[in-house]
Amino acid sequence: MCGLTGLLRSTPSGDIIEQVTKMTTQLAHRGPDDERVWAENNIGLGHRRLAILDLSDSGAQPMHSVCGGYVLAYNGEIYNHLELRRSLEKEEAAPLWRGQSDTETLLAAIVHWGLDEALSRAHGMFAIALWNRDKKYLSLARDRMGEKPLYWGWAGKDLIFGSELKALRAHPNCPSEVCRGALAQYLRFNYVPAPRSIHFGIYKLEPGTILTVHNTPPLEAPKIPIRPGESHGSLSIRRYWDINAEIDKGVCDPIEEETKAISLLDQVLSNAVKKQMISDVPLGAFLSGGVDSSAIVALMQAQSDRPVQTFTIGFDEANFDESPHAAAVAKHLGTDHTKLRVTEADARNVIPILPQLYDEPFADSSQIPTYLVCSAAREHVTVALSGDGGDELFGGYNRYIHGPGLWQRISNMPAPIRRLASQAAQRLPEQTWDIFGATYNRIRTGSAGISNLGTKVHRLSERLQLTESLDDLHRNMASTWIKPEDIIKEDIIEPLSQFNDPLPKFSIEDPAMRMMVQDMRSYLPDDILCKVDRAAMGISLETRTPFLDPDVIALAARLPTSLKIRDGHGKWVLRQVLYQHVPPNIIDRPKVGFAIPIGLWLRGPLRDWAEDLLSHKRLTEDGLFKPDIIRDTWTEHLTGRKDWSAKLWTILMFQAWRSLQE
Repeated sequence: MCGLTGLLRSTPSGDIIEQVTKMTTQLAHRGPDDERVWAENNIGLGHRRLAILDLSDSGAQPMHSVCGGYVLAYNGEIYNHLELRRSLEKEEAAPLWRGQSDTETLLAAIVHWGLDEALSRAHGMFAIALWNRDKKYLSLARDRMGEKPLYWGWAGKDLIFGSELKALRAHPNCPSEVCRGALAQYLRFNYVPAPRSIHFGIYKLEPGTILTVHNTPPLEAPKIPIRPGESHGSLSIRRYWDINAEIDKGVCDPIEEETKAISLLDQVLSNAVKKQMISDVPLGAFLSGGVDSSAIVALMQAQSDRPVQTFTIGFDEANFDESPHAAAVAKHLGTDHTKLRVTEADARNVIPILPQLYDEPFADSSQIPTYLVCSAAREHVTVALSGDGGDELFGGYNRYIHGPGLWQRISNMPAPIRRLASQAAQRLPEQTWDIFGATYNRIRTGSAGISNLGTKVHRLSERLQLTESLDDLHRNMASTWIKPEDIIKEDIIEPLSQFNDPLPKFSIEDPAMRMMVQDMRSYLPDDILCKVDRAAMGISLETRTPFLDPDVIALAARLPTSLKIRDGHGKWVLRQVLYQHVPPNIIDRPKVGFAIPIGLWLRGPLRDWAEDLLSHKRLTEDGLFKPDIIRDTWTEHLTGRKDWSAKLWTILMFQAWRSLQE
């Protein structure tokens, strides 16, 4: 795992090495083991290395191909690189290998097969910058699901790129103006969805795509982001992998027999775990005690000749503490388990570093426990496997399980009646709904229960008032501020997001699948994977996600929703695999998520900090926000009548980030 950066200049200049060095140094946390810079004429590449495979100097980057025609800077891991080496050797296309690094394998594969085919064959996570020295063009590429980040854009007449925005900001001409369209999307989703970033003229490369710039960058940035299949001057973006095509292919070749589905998932996921356990440095796994992380750890332990190192954190607040469940799974599997007990003060002490860590506004509050568990793991290992992606692939979120049925029941209800019912639901206090939820959970078994019912009912009822379709329901359930334009000072039209992109044509009638696909395209890469990448790389820890192996994704696409969601349970087929290793009574319980009591903290120890950032003066001084609605929301939250912590956290994280930029 590493960090990369660089620039492509319109004309050659003598200060490229100096400029790229400044950019590269900003990524020291992503690669503490080495820093190198290469430049030639109008191109410069920089790399910071966290050595995982082949710790010798033969794995150093930027790396030159044996033929001399290519230079590569690369961030990530190619888990099947030994298989790719054997294929190259079989085709008599392998160079005289200089070492054992996956970087060398990837570069040789690009030389022989070309970039698109090499990336299509590669199973891994990656962001790459590749310079073709013979034909004078730059290619930037990102892995299929967006595990590794890659920003790009214009700084004056320079095209700049890098793993994080802080590297781009080291360029003196990097744009700093806040894009109000991106701000609206951030307020809605808690993150800025690709292809935008928070700044005008700086973008995120979308997963599964390749950006190519021939010789020199265009002299001016486009006014709107370029999407796959589009071009701007000498710059173009294309897909080498398409999730819609993958899902359509799977739907046309379904696996409907239960025993076969369970057996194949066990086999394919075990193979993915095995590939991702290859490392020349200490390796472990996160373990929350939920289905996803427990499945990954169980398959790791089944293939290991010694106890797997597992890590979890525990909170003093019982409603937010899942460490006993993790301990039960660890004991059953026989892992070498480490639990870090975290106090409220420990968690709150993370908040001041979040703006620098996440580099642009990011407001998924589980970023705090994610950073803490990464820190706990980094004390013992350099690589950790996680269960991210299991919910999106196998139907784990409550919105997939209950959303379609709920919409079917209320869709024929006249809108005025629906609004009245929603208002009535909100009048009943959250605490009362929680009592109903506790009773319901005693009646239902295991994971068919619902946690934090009061918060969820209030959240849902607010959103139903602006819902006209199932897609509206899903988008609104994924939204924090449903109408962000109401609190942004300048009149804007909120940009389209990947929620608006075409869906796979063969699964468009499956409502749960529609939601899963939309989440795989945006929520998973731009929230979940971003959250883990920044938290882990901030302390030089590599994280790996076996659920996002291409073979697992392809198999999941072949499984009908009936094998994923059944009898009020999500991830049915994955549970059957897990139950072969861990009994259901240890696993089954309502899904809680990686949460912390932000709402209580804002009324207590964080109140002064929040009041300062939410003051009328602070909200108005840079002209971005209309303060009245925000102030009313803050006041109502302080009374305890409503928990508006999610809405307030988006504003607080933006304000804290904004302060860092001043």
